[in-house]
Amino acid sequence: MRAVAIGPLCLTISAGAAFAADEDAPAKPAVPNIYLDLRTIYATIPAGTLGLGFGNTSLSAAFAALATRSGAGLPNGLPAARAIAVDLPLTVDVNDRVSLYGGVSGSTIDIGSGWSSFDITSWNIGVQADLYQQNGGRIPTITLQSTLTQSVPNEPGMTTSFNHILEFDYALDEDETRGWLAGVQYTHADIAGQLASIRPNTVLYAGGYYQWPSNWKFTGRLGVQSFGGAHLAGRTLAEPFTQPLLRLDLDRMDDNDNRLFGITAQIAWMPKPSYQLTLRTPLYAVRN
Repeated sequence: MRAVAIGPLCLTISAGAAFAADEDAPAKPAVPNIYLDLRTIYATIPAGTLGLGFGNTSLSAAFAALATRSGAGLPNGLPAARAIAVDLPLTVDVNDRVSLYGGVSGSTIDIGSGWSSFDITSWNIGVQADLYQQNGGRIPTITLQSTLTQSVPNEPGMTTSFNHILEFDYALDEDETRGWLAGVQYTHADIAGQLASIRPNTVLYAGGYYQWPSNWKFTGRLGVQSFGGAHLAGRTLAEPFTQPLLRLDLDRMDDNDNRLFGITAQIAWMPKPSYQLTLRTPLYAVRN
């Protein structure tokens, strides 16, 4: 899911052949990939639940903070909502195995009385790392992504969420243009104050991907999401559920697997369907 930087090429050669080999070898990048991974998200959220699903911690953090701050004043529980969020994580691909990122997110939410003002609603930091790379072998690539997200401002009802994704990617060809995916996502949220609580959310999924010679890449994931519910001052804000969800990604890559553009469509049942559309338009400062 991250753009991949070209790693250093290590050769063991004799001194006499070194000059000729260097002429053909790709140059080692002076600096890693650096880019603003701009993501624009539109989502619909059914009544009585939070903004959950694959990896959208900024959206769920914003809605959870809104729910805990105003939930006591909603006699009929959480209403249906629409939300627009913009994520601005500055991302550094340290090498072809590790990416670091951190930034802020802003959002606006409509709960039936009009859109709220667009404000910065959370910040996040995270890391994505390949714990193991397949490289033509039989053991799939194992990737771990961990993200810490905290809502703002720092006041009662502030939420801090920890999102972890462990994914297995089994490539079916040497160029890794097609393959199978399987993984698990676990999200735990803490709320400032002792009157509110959000139970963990877990997603188990499987899927696959195919990349055409034109560098368009399609990825599909189908899974099951299990949420433990949310409570405020003895009231139920969101009921627990276990329901399916589907995510489809279409990305335009370059020859070095850097993402140039992406669009993601997601539908998650909570148990009523929630729809989410995400546009990814990375802004590169350095692209190798």
